[in-house]
Amino acid sequence: MQDYYSDNEEMLAKLAAGASGYDLIVPTGNAVESLIKSQQLRPLDTQMLPNLKNVDPAYLDAFFDPGNRYSVPYAFTITLLGYNAQKMRELGLPTDTWAVIFEPKYLAKLKGRVTVLDSQRELMAAALKYLGYSVNDTDEAHWRRARDLILRAKPYWAAFNASSYIKELTVGNIWLAHGYSSDMFQAQQDALHAGHPFTIGYATPREGAVLALDSMVLHKTGSRPDLALRFVNFMLEGRNSAELTNLIGSGNPNRAALPFIEPAIAANRAIFPTPDIQRRLEMLKDMGRTQRRVLSRMWTEIKVR
Repeated sequence: MQDYYSDNEEMLAKLAAGASGYDLIVPTGNAVESLIKSQQLRPLDTQMLPNLKNVDPAYLDAFFDPGNRYSVPYAFTITLLGYNAQKMRELGLPTDTWAVIFEPKYLAKLKGRVTVLDSQRELMAAALKYLGYSVNDTDEAHWRRARDLILRAKPYWAAFNASSYIKELTVGNIWLAHGYSSDMFQAQQDALHAGHPFTIGYATPREGAVLALDSMVLHKTGSRPDLALRFVNFMLEGRNSAELTNLIGSGNPNRAALPFIEPAIAANRAIFPTPDIQRRLEMLKDMGRTQRRVLSRMWTEIKVR
């Protein structure tokens, strides 16, 4: 059985509703944190993971799993802006700032040609970053500012879209999208192979963005943790890990993979950020129940207004 989820919130909701039988799950950091808190994961038998030594120590011992008792870093993405390079250039619009999806002076030129992620945490994170706050800010006054910023921009957007924006960018229906770096890589490759008269570019906004570290974890309801661990160790082998990056354009926390990654991908700073960009990136953290409830109310308000 293999399932795909549009975001972490959907995955966590399905698991909370009773979805089971998964040997291996690949969630992002804040979802790993939530799964650990709710005691849904199996501790790792690291003796079965000799290739764990290949992981860059910078990606180990993260806040969501100190000591990596439950999780193994797999890949990372940056939530950023993807765009039709020709259209944005013709319109004289910037591509390196969240302002272009939030400010009416820019959006007036893009009305109906912009999509944003259908994810409360990701969209609020972009708004918070643009306003100068942390993506993990929990001040409700700051959340209200972010909500109001989103509501002001919403009439100009074509859709909240976390699933088909790759295709929409690729065929030229959308000129600007808020999404994940690996998806923008895919859109760029698809447009190139289709021979379209435009190219897809993508960039990390200068205000900062979300870095999502995906990790492999073992769910307690899985029946074959032995096979899951063998697969995890297989994916930690340098060539195998590099194949993932070369195929989908994900960032890679595996040092043994770096010699096998295609040079153009390794040099792409929207996939492998420089230290200067890295300092402006943040991982989303899990929230308390009360905070989740407040944010969910704001998200409902955003969607229905």
